[in-house]
Amino acid sequence: MRPFLFPPIAIALALMLALPACTRDGNDTTSADAAGAAHPDTPKPPNDSAAGQRIEADLLALADDAMEGRETGTPGYDRAAAYVAARFAEIGLQPAGDDGTWFQRIPMLASTRVPEGARLAIHRGGRTIELTYLDQFLSGASGAETDVEIEAPAVFVAHGVHAPHLGHDDLAGLDLRGKIVLTFPEAPAHFDDDMRAYYASQAARAEALAARGAVAWIAIPTPSFAARIPWDVIRATADKPSMVLVDDDGTVVDGTPGVRAGAFVNVTAVDLLFADTGWTGADLFAAADAGTLKGFDLPGTLTLAARATTRRVESRNVIGRLPGRDAALSSEHFVYTAHLDHMGIGEPVDGDAIHNGALDNALGVAIVLEAARELHAAASPPARSMLFMAVGAEEQGLLGSRWFVRRPTVPREGLVGNLNIDMPVLTAPTTDVVPIGAEHSTLKQVVEDAAAAHDATVSADPFPEQVAFVRSDQFAFVRAGIPAVYLDGGVVAANDAQDPKLAVAWFLRNCYHKPCDRADLPIHYNDAARMARIAAGIGRIVGDAPERPAWNEGNFFGKTFGADAAAAAVPAPQP
Repeated sequence: MRPFLFPPIAIALALMLALPACTRDGNDTTSADAAGAAHPDTPKPPNDSAAGQRIEADLLALADDAMEGRETGTPGYDRAAAYVAARFAEIGLQPAGDDGTWFQRIPMLASTRVPEGARLAIHRGGRTIELTYLDQFLSGASGAETDVEIEAPAVFVAHGVHAPHLGHDDLAGLDLRGKIVLTFPEAPAHFDDDMRAYYASQAARAEALAARGAVAWIAIPTPSFAARIPWDVIRATADKPSMVLVDDDGTVVDGTPGVRAGAFVNVTAVDLLFADTGWTGADLFAAADAGTLKGFDLPGTLTLAARATTRRVESRNVIGRLPGRDAALSSEHFVYTAHLDHMGIGEPVDGDAIHNGALDNALGVAIVLEAARELHAAASPPARSMLFMAVGAEEQGLLGSRWFVRRPTVPREGLVGNLNIDMPVLTAPTTDVVPIGAEHSTLKQVVEDAAAAHDATVSADPFPEQVAFVRSDQFAFVRAGIPAVYLDGGVVAANDAQDPKLAVAWFLRNCYHKPCDRADLPIHYNDAARMARIAAGIGRIVGDAPERPAWNEGNFFGKTFGADAAAAAVPAPQP
């Protein structure tokens, strides 16, 4: 599942791979049995439908040790991509990648951190405080640089949000030119859900910081953030390569020139950054909670250094197409996405070093495969065409979906909507689904109708503060102005013994981005089969509707990224 990326899109820092898109409650202490999420002792749930058995077979293949954790740019990922292409062909889809193949190449630059030379030091009050690499900080250079050392003044910018239209501007009155910026990695808590989601996506903040001349950044986790994403999870990414998109000439895509490096600090080291300033971390966190926090310049200077090796790599999206039956509408496409990549091989945990990624996201891919099979097996296809994509490099920053939206293999103007499935934690049975982001567009009614047709209810996102809508592949489509929904597992318990919310919390605490995300988890494949039927139903409704999905009138994302925003960006014709 998508990391919490901060801040410039072009900063390639493997440490950010640790931060989950759907973090819930990292402090959960519920027993595995009560949560319904233990393995291997928890009895395997029944799987008595043909659809569920197909989904299980696909998950077992994709989460097998032979795939070596499906890390981007590795032979294991390529084997998984070949498996999905073969399944698309078996289902009867048409290849819809580059040049009539199943695959769309994703060109990238990979950076691997070199520990020697990494440094974060505070020079203040006649002394130098050196933070310890790995224990107290992780740093990284931009995707285009391999050797960066910056000594510069520092400025704390609170959340780093420039939103005067909301009466909130963390950058007002601050001079960022040539400075290292210290900032919290979250949007202000008092923002409504839409605003918090947008500013949690980081792109707007990154652009604002770069435009004002910042040369580097340091992310400071709040205690609540650190509780959700423990430092050991972040630290475990230290030797993982991070990647950015590049054009054929090697130019970094979506870069923020001038921002040369970044770092993430352990919450236990925050006080050291503010030593001799009159501020402590506790003061800052309390002021943020009270809504009184303001930015300020720090005395002295900071030194931030990072070393990396770089190499050009490629990965692949796997794309299949189900042509629409209507000649006039078949050039329009509703796109299904589920990311295929995961974390590869890491440090052994209880003797197991392979991060199989069964829930994240072999299960999502398997559900999309079943939805494709169901739509193809119907008496007739939808009027519009359906596109099915196993997305690459999601864990690296939504790179596969961003590249597809940038250079689609079908006509760009014909992309009408997106349904994304990412890490449904189906380890406790439910009676519902959660369509994150559906309320922003006409897709809300579509999802409700499709769910009702399969005796399921629809629940609102139970954790809106986690802004999952901006933290998986659907957001690449949203930023392109295309209505999208993230279809997630349900939260309404099907029995009194197992709580789906607790099951999610248990998984995130114990197995998220860890080797125990394996196929021996007690996955409820009957729920997965129902999700596949609902997903297929959504495509059927969109495909046959007289009108495309549309943003709701006045919706923030529609106004920011949709047709109105695109029109506003085009200069008016001159008389």
